[in-house]
Amino acid sequence: MSSHDLVIRNGTVVDGTGMPARPADVALSNGRIVAIGRVDGRGAREIDAHGHIVTPGFIDGHTHLDAQMFWDPLGTSSCWHGVTTVVTGNCGFTLAPSRSGQRELVIDNLEKAEDIPAEALAAGVRFGWETFREYLDVVERLPKGINVAANIGHSALRTYAMGLRAFEELATPDDLVAMERELRDGLAAGAVGFTTSRSEHHTTPAGRPVASRVAAWDEIEHLVSTMGAAGGGLFELANESVMASTDAPARAESMSRLRALAVSTGVPTTFGISTFGDPQRWQELLRLLDDAALDGGQLWGQTSCQASGALFNFATWLPFDQIPAWTEVRGLPLTVQAQALRDPDVRARLVAAVGQGDFRLGKEVATKPIFERIVVLRAQRDAPTLARVAADRGVHPVEAMIDLGLESGFATFFLQVTSNDNLNDVQQILEHPRTVMTFSDAGAHVSQIMNASLATHLLSSWVRERQVFTIEQAVRMLTLVPSTLWGFSDRGLVREGFVADLNVIDPVAVGARLPEVAHDFPAGATRLTQRASGMLATIVGGQVVLDNGEHTGALPGALIRRRRG
Repeated sequence: MSSHDLVIRNGTVVDGTGMPARPADVALSNGRIVAIGRVDGRGAREIDAHGHIVTPGFIDGHTHLDAQMFWDPLGTSSCWHGVTTVVTGNCGFTLAPSRSGQRELVIDNLEKAEDIPAEALAAGVRFGWETFREYLDVVERLPKGINVAANIGHSALRTYAMGLRAFEELATPDDLVAMERELRDGLAAGAVGFTTSRSEHHTTPAGRPVASRVAAWDEIEHLVSTMGAAGGGLFELANESVMASTDAPARAESMSRLRALAVSTGVPTTFGISTFGDPQRWQELLRLLDDAALDGGQLWGQTSCQASGALFNFATWLPFDQIPAWTEVRGLPLTVQAQALRDPDVRARLVAAVGQGDFRLGKEVATKPIFERIVVLRAQRDAPTLARVAADRGVHPVEAMIDLGLESGFATFFLQVTSNDNLNDVQQILEHPRTVMTFSDAGAHVSQIMNASLATHLLSSWVRERQVFTIEQAVRMLTLVPSTLWGFSDRGLVREGFVADLNVIDPVAVGARLPEVAHDFPAGATRLTQRASGMLATIVGGQVVLDNGEHTGALPGALIRRRRG
């Protein structure tokens, strides 16, 4: 008779604390870790982890998987990279609260940010709630391969209280009372925090600001104060756009306002920090974290270890698609496009057209191509710029892009880098004691970005290849640090009594594979996916969910409700 449900033998435990790794077996029973060290009793199942590390399951605190988890219980692509717990509802975008008869208002807020067509959302999400409490009960009943914790989003809260007025008007005193009442109840039901967006990039499909952007700052102060009085939680915001502007006084004012909010309410507050634009700006944000701490406030920066930007190829979209000459070709089936792109006259016309009109540069519009900032993704470590590839081939960069597409059957991806390309700068952000490496945005911009691979990229690039961090430091960044910030008191460590969320990883082979295009969302909607190498097993609640990257059929994931007090 077996003594344990599962025993992982002969592995090297990297426990999440940052302390040195050590050889040990790990025994699991009833969803918990029950023994670490030499385990004599047998397991109903055993995993030989010789040559592998055993880590806590990774925690991603910044995802937008709210809708996707209704049709994808594994939360792909996150799970393939060792993520066992995700936090949803960031940047003010949630599916609840939502009044019956006004579901389109919720979808209007999040459709563009998550880049999932309204028809796909309608087909994939069956609304069965109005309040956030009712929504959490629905999420709890959903089959899940990974764990989910949920924030209350400001945009949904506003439309719940104000209807269509939420997109146009300031809140009245009665509106504030309604929002406060629902916020308190959602927090009491187990929401882990409250989120908002002040970013000019967050708009509805019609181009108007999402509801949270219409709110005055004192509305946000009121709601965050309400959260503090109700027993706490984490406040997350998509930065005010002015914080990335060239207007230094306006930047200073917005940062001062945020610092004062964190200090006066006592609520831990978090926002994204990347190297976008002038280095002075991200350095200012790091100083802001420290300045708030001197005043007794808690500000935490969410960071990424990867270059960020827009990901594209011929099978998805191109920066030139809106130029008339390109629109004509790009409207054809891919097989016909391939024929056209081999025609020298067509190629010459397309190359010339790029210099004649605007084209999309991620979220921006530029009038001049920046080929030095377009990276060609390859399986090996080297990812050259399109400009370099073109120079090596002796052709124009647009011709090089066409050739790379044709040579790969249109599978080659290009990344238009907008931030985090200077690794020395990124290292400074990652090493700051008040940052958390957790900003994947998984579930958002699904046809344009793919950063669910943060964990495997950290372990392969920053640990194995560049040796900037030790394996112990990196695992701590992915486990204990986010679990502490989001208040997951029984996750994030390999420790007896903790929930048995674990990974078994080959440190020599771990890494992200190249992205792929999938059409597996409801109504055939397109998204990007990315698998990983070197992941022997991912375990959730004591059950093996992924075995060598393949789903075992187990769905032991749970809704994590925040405990008050």
